[in-house]
Amino acid sequence: MKNITIAIDGFSSTGKSTLAKQLAKALGYVYVDTGAMYRAITLFAMDNGFIGGDSEDIESLVGELPKIELEFVFNENLGFSEMYLNGKNVEREIRKMAVSKNVSRIAEIEQVRIKLVDLQRQMGNEKSIVMDGRDIGSVVFPDAELKIFMTASPEKRAYRRYKELLDRGEKVLYKDVLENVEKRDYIDSHREFSPLVRAKDAIAFDNSDMGLKEQFERMHNFALRVIEKQA
Repeated sequence: MKNITIAIDGFSSTGKSTLAKQLAKALGYVYVDTGAMYRAITLFAMDNGFIGGDSEDIESLVGELPKIELEFVFNENLGFSEMYLNGKNVEREIRKMAVSKNVSRIAEIEQVRIKLVDLQRQMGNEKSIVMDGRDIGSVVFPDAELKIFMTASPEKRAYRRYKELLDRGEKVLYKDVLENVEKRDYIDSHREFSPLVRAKDAIAFDNSDMGLKEQFERMHNFALRVIEKQA
């Protein structure tokens, strides 16, 4: 069967990464979490005082972009790749609430998106890839054979994220997580450069009331049908 590119877009905390990992594993494809790339640059900006304080210095961040090296390194014990920033494993740090509060601001910077879109396209040159993010089907791979746009109610997404953060030991309030989800939705959908939109040929997939097993089985079967049609 012919290998294809699978692009998964959608709002925050819809389970894009979980579904993408499952599909990649089942199909023997490479998985790329583009959200981790934006989070890594956000962490870099925070660590260097470019964002997250009383003021921000986007110009200085843009000047540092050529020096930022991002790499996915496969962890055999976990079964998936982790994000490395300038040679350091930052997988745990980039998932914290502090990064979540700033990542949408970093993601709307044109120079950041240009850098990361170029890297993402290089990763997908050979197809056989499942990539998730905000603009994969609309910008990064507009010719992807399978495009999925995931959504769910803000309340359901906030609760999922809230539980995830608690499981990691963070002290958070549900109302703060919900506020962050709604704020990110607005910024992602209204940014001037490469906003979050559903590609015209993308499958709309609302998993508000769906378990992980059911959503995987549905999309896996659909992916197999798309792959068979390419043969």
